Amino acid sequence: MLRKILLAGVSVAALATTAFADDVKTFDATLAAHAQQPAATFTDAPADAPYFAMSGRFTSGTRVEALESYKDPKTGIGMPFKGQALQGYSGIRSLGGDRFVVLTDNGFGSKANSADSLLMFNYFKLDWAAGKVNHEETVFLSDPNKLVPFPIVTETTDKRYLTGADFDIESIQIVGDSVYFGDELGPWLIKTDKAGVVQAVYKTRVGGIDYKAPDNAFNPPPNAGATAKGTVTQRSGGFEGMALSPDGKTLYPLLEKTFYDEAKGAMEQVDGKPAIRMLQFDVATGAFADKIRYYPLEDATNSIGDFNLIDDHRALIIERDQNQGDARDGWPKKPAKLKRVYMVDIDQLDANNVVKKLGYIDLLDIKDPKALAPRGSKDGVFTFPFDTIENVDRVDDTHIVVANDNNYPFDVSREEGKQDDEEFILLDVADFLKAQ
Repeated sequence: MLRKILLAGVSVAALATTAFADDVKTFDATLAAHAQQPAATFTDAPADAPYFAMSGRFTSGTRVEALESYKDPKTGIGMPFKGQALQGYSGIRSLGGDRFVVLTDNGFGSKANSADSLLMFNYFKLDWAAGKVNHEETVFLSDPNKLVPFPIVTETTDKRYLTGADFDIESIQIVGDSVYFGDELGPWLIKTDKAGVVQAVYKTRVGGIDYKAPDNAFNPPPNAGATAKGTVTQRSGGFEGMALSPDGKTLYPLLEKTFYDEAKGAMEQVDGKPAIRMLQFDVATGAFADKIRYYPLEDATNSIGDFNLIDDHRALIIERDQNQGDARDGWPKKPAKLKRVYMVDIDQLDANNVVKKLGYIDLLDIKDPKALAPRGSKDGVFTFPFDTIENVDRVDDTHIVVANDNNYPFDVSREEGKQDDEEFILLDVADFLKAQ
């Protein structure tokens, strides 16, 4: 039973409040370029996996086999689809030269409806001048060596491609010849080679505690509600962001939401305020450290979207509310209120390992003096009001890239009744990147 988590002899309930400063500095962000990928962008399934030539059969809550025969009530998009949807995106790393590796997440939002959605990551080259996203390659994940410790959807096949009913991969890091993924369903840490073939699957065990989400394959079926006996992370609250140290030796998986204290029957708080756990994984030994850092949320209902280090101690973290749409447009019932990229210092900790927020940029108040955005700008102000914004990384000394996860085919944030496209924005944030 999880009643208290002790860090250096101090209980979580006694953590100091110094990290929750109300005077965190706001920095300006200016739109430098904008690129977009149409919502209906698909890729072919591998030739040796003919079942996956179609996807989205289970999005209606039951099986639908006729192409595009079920229409989503919000967007009107017909499902199932021909091919595999590339979107939405839930992790990005800059490769230089306007090339990026971009992660496609589990499929259609849940374990239950994503059994025909293949897990994949992609290489893109962004043509900022033309505003286009050029798709270079997609790599599908597979487990032919049977290293996944539980039955998967394609259990009896030779190639054993992985699906969104097996894992919900939400973060990606390339380490030498290997690729690491943070998963929400376990939460698991997955290691593959660059061809997507699984090399190892690590369970999350920290401080003698096995972290288990409600959808963990080894959990007993849960009763009604978001948690189950033995569960210590929320549903859809596993590893959302995962940073990599510049030397490639350490991964820092970050939960998306607050940790569930089973004994108290409540979400974990830090001195009465919400904070989420940042873990530490040694690449060489394949083990989690017992050390836990805490990222302080502005509100208990917020989530993080992505997490990347820009040097050996400073990192970018997206924090967002669950709302969507620009309040200036009038139509959203619950318009976006908090969509930010924070700079944090993972070495500047208070006495109880709460990381320091150095400043933030407001994604709902981006300067666009040259009217570069094809949509979303009014009176020189561009907004990025998407429900899930799950991609951020440093591009160079003055710019970062940010992109949304459009949750295809369900999100409506830009235009009433219309499915969101994938938008990639290049932001000039020179002062922000100098924050100390």
